[in-house]
Amino acid sequence: MLYTPEHLELISSIRRFVTNEIDPFVDEWEAAEIFPAHELFKKMGQLGFLGISKPEAFGGLGLDFSYALAAAEAIGYARAQGVSMAIGVQTNMATPALAAFGSDELRREFLAPAISGDMVCSIGVSEQGAGSDVSSIKTTARRDGDDYVINGSKMWITNGTQADWICLLANTSDGTPHKNKSLIIVPLKHEGKRVKGVEIQKIKKFGMWSSDTAQIFFDDVRVPIRHRIGEEGMGFIYQMKQFQEERLDGAARRLACGELIEDTADYLRQRIAFNRPLLDNQYIQYKLAELKTELESLRSLIYRAAQAYIQGEDVIELASMAKLKAGRLGREIADWCMQFQGGMGYTWENRSSRAYRDYRLGSIGGGADEVMLMVIARKMGLMDFKS
Repeated sequence: MLYTPEHLELISSIRRFVTNEIDPFVDEWEAAEIFPAHELFKKMGQLGFLGISKPEAFGGLGLDFSYALAAAEAIGYARAQGVSMAIGVQTNMATPALAAFGSDELRREFLAPAISGDMVCSIGVSEQGAGSDVSSIKTTARRDGDDYVINGSKMWITNGTQADWICLLANTSDGTPHKNKSLIIVPLKHEGKRVKGVEIQKIKKFGMWSSDTAQIFFDDVRVPIRHRIGEEGMGFIYQMKQFQEERLDGAARRLACGELIEDTADYLRQRIAFNRPLLDNQYIQYKLAELKTELESLRSLIYRAAQAYIQGEDVIELASMAKLKAGRLGREIADWCMQFQGGMGYTWENRSSRAYRDYRLGSIGGGADEVMLMVIARKMGLMDFKS
C-alpha cells in the first residue's frame, strides 16, 4: 500500500487540525482527566474526519480503509494519546460493525450522528474478569417482548462518561461462547439525562489521562430488539472483524513515535556533557537508528495488513502482529527517549514521560500481548483451538 497525493493531503489536513484544535489544550485536558468530546468531535465531523471509510448514505466519505488508516496515523501525532485513542474509538472501534451490518434504520439513528459529531460513542466488550478473553463475558441481554433486557457491566470503557451510546457485546442465548453473543446499540443518555438502569463510575488510570474511562453497570436496561446489529448470535464474529480495524488503527497511531525520536535527537544536540553534545555518543546514535529502523519495519507491516484488508482478505494474523509490535515498540521508544533525556526526561511536563505513561497501554488494551501471541500461534498451526 502506497499513499497517494490524496492520502497525503488528508494527513496534512488532520495534522493541522491536531496542531490547532488539540495540542494547545492537552495540558488542560490531562489535568482535568477529560476532554470536551462533543465539542471536539463536532468540529471533526464538520470537516469529514469521523466517517472517512463509512458509507456516504449516512454522512461518510465512502473511501477505502487506507484513508482511515492514514487519518489514524495523523491523529497519533497529538501530544496526548488519550485524545487520539478516544477519536479512534469513535471512528474505528465502536462503529465498523454498525456500518457494515446494521440496519438502515439503526445506521440513521446512531451511525449518522456519530459521523457528524453530534453523538459520542463507545465500545463495550471488556468486563472485570473478562478482558482479552472475549468469549467469557457475563453481561446478558434476554428477550422480553420486543425488547432486550440488559444486565451486567463493562470495564475500561473509553469515552465512558460522555458517550451517548455504546456498542455492547452481550450474551443473548445459552449457546456455545462463540455463538451466543450479539452486538447491540445501547443508548446511555436520553434527552441529555442518564438512561434508567445505567450507572457509570470513572476510572483513574496510569496514563491516557485526557481520555475519560469508566466502568458501566446495566441493571434491567431495556432496548428495542431492533437495536441489535445484524443477526442474533453473530456478535462474536462481528466483534472479531471489528477488532481488525481497531488493532490496525492503534498500530497506525503509534507510527507517530518517529517524532519522539526526532525530538530526542534535537534535545541531545543541545545537551552538553563532558564538553560535547550527548548526541555525539555513538551508542546513542546507534540506538536511535535502531529504533527508527524498527519503526519503519512496523510501518511496512501495517501497510501490508491494510492492503490485504482492503482486498477482503483475513488479516487477523497480520493485524495481531502489527498490534503486538506497535505495543512493544511504542513503550521501548518512549523508555529510551526518556532515558537519553535524563533528568529532563523524567519531569512531568516532558513529552517522553507522557508518552511512557500513554504508550504502555498498547501492550494491554484491545488484547494483551500474550493474547496476540496466542492468536498468531494458532494461525501458524502451533496449537489446537476448540470452540
